[in-house]
Amino acid sequence: MVAAVVLLGMLANKLRVAYPILLVVAGLLTSLVPGLPVVKIDPDLIFFIMLPPLLFEATWTISFKEMKKWWRIISSFAFLVVFFTAMSVAIVTNHFIPGFTLALGFLLGGIVSPPDAVSIGAITRFVKIPTSTSAILEGESLLNDASSLIIFRFALLAVASGQFVWQDTTLSFLWMVIGGVGIGLLLAWLFVQAHKRLPTDAPSDIAFTLIEPYFLYWIAEQLHSSGVLAVVSGGLFMANRRLQFLSSSSRIRGYSVWESFVFILNGIVFLLIGLELPEIVEGLRLKGIPLHTAIGYGVLVTGVLVVARLISSYAAMIATMIFRPGVVPRTSSPRRRWLIPIFLGWTGMRGVVSLAAALSIPVVLDNGIEFPYRNLILFITFVVILLTLLVQGLTLPYMIRRANIFGRLTDESPEAMRKRLKQSLREHTYKFLRGKYERDFDGHDGIRKLLHHWEEKLKAVDDDWMSEKTKVIFLEMLESQRGYLVEANKEAAMDEEIIREQLFLIDLEEERLKMQ
Repeated sequence: MVAAVVLLGMLANKLRVAYPILLVVAGLLTSLVPGLPVVKIDPDLIFFIMLPPLLFEATWTISFKEMKKWWRIISSFAFLVVFFTAMSVAIVTNHFIPGFTLALGFLLGGIVSPPDAVSIGAITRFVKIPTSTSAILEGESLLNDASSLIIFRFALLAVASGQFVWQDTTLSFLWMVIGGVGIGLLLAWLFVQAHKRLPTDAPSDIAFTLIEPYFLYWIAEQLHSSGVLAVVSGGLFMANRRLQFLSSSSRIRGYSVWESFVFILNGIVFLLIGLELPEIVEGLRLKGIPLHTAIGYGVLVTGVLVVARLISSYAAMIATMIFRPGVVPRTSSPRRRWLIPIFLGWTGMRGVVSLAAALSIPVVLDNGIEFPYRNLILFITFVVILLTLLVQGLTLPYMIRRANIFGRLTDESPEAMRKRLKQSLREHTYKFLRGKYERDFDGHDGIRKLLHHWEEKLKAVDDDWMSEKTKVIFLEMLESQRGYLVEANKEAAMDEEIIREQLFLIDLEEERLKMQ
């Protein structure tokens, strides 16, 4: 499977198609080959093994500055829109599917309501979108998993018990949200202290970061709180302090390890989605549900999800224009501004969490009765994932380019911003060296060369001038550059991704220096 993921990933890059789409289709076609064993997926494999590291890695790549700026719209999409979507699915399925109760409808709505972060990120790689829009989509995808799983749990409880107690549900909801965030922040603080105080090196730091999301998720779940929120809050806490407790070597090597690890995890999950189809179809056949009828229900639910998200996107835009006009996206024309909600509404591809939630539905209830409509819910979930990935995933890049929704993305291009940042960083470094070591310049060839040649990456043939004293000054200079970049990131117009690029280059410079 790993080999298939890697090869299909290469093919996806060649075809300029998001790799989740190709993997799901490949898994689906593979499952149709006669004689292959039926794949049975344990939901814990996805919930506990796959989900925590995927969420944790996402918190380290998202722009925390942009999340704070757009927290209102991110929160509304992650909680209010998810609830509105789940309610819409519940009402429609209760009306159109015979015998389908509102509790089952909310259960299905909780399963299919959260868009998948990986799919959105993979698809938007091939088109340029504004940093603000990207931050909204990434921030929403971090939090909507938690809100949808909370709805799913309460709906599952209502189906199993046949009743819904508002008082108990409200208290449980508050504990899941507040407890999840609190547990995540507390554990993350302990992890940071462990990294700081223990004599760790790069391999041990990376090993710790690989197991930390599992601890965050497992401990929160053991305390009946939200493991997803614990991982997200803890991951954001640690990511925002990475310069304080991880060395440059740990950051550089950890980046490569995590990039490969997450790519493999994501690939396996999307391949499994396609491979799961035969078992789901067999379950429908045993229940006597015609395949064309089940497909119709899946198309119906997919349509409800798209419409609900479009309505929510326009509602969010109107509310922002009324209450926060200063943060309304700037575009070259009013027409483009009103096209942005269409883009947000069309980014609702489903994936990992929806599959895991659907598979975690018990086969039988506590009283021994078979869980109602389990196979139909599984099939509808599969159809939703497949349709949103294929239809929305394949058309989204074309729609952005064709409609030219965003026009000119920013007043300052990324290249111009990068050039401006490098120039200001050079000026800061020159002033730092002049201000702190001006007395040492005379008679010290190494420091003089350091002043004149550091911006050229120090590619001189001979390194004899790099004395121990010069190394100390150089390391101080690099630390000063990091501090300058952290402050520069507070500038509203500065792209945090460019700041991280420069920090990564500084880490590489420090590692090169240590090897001399």
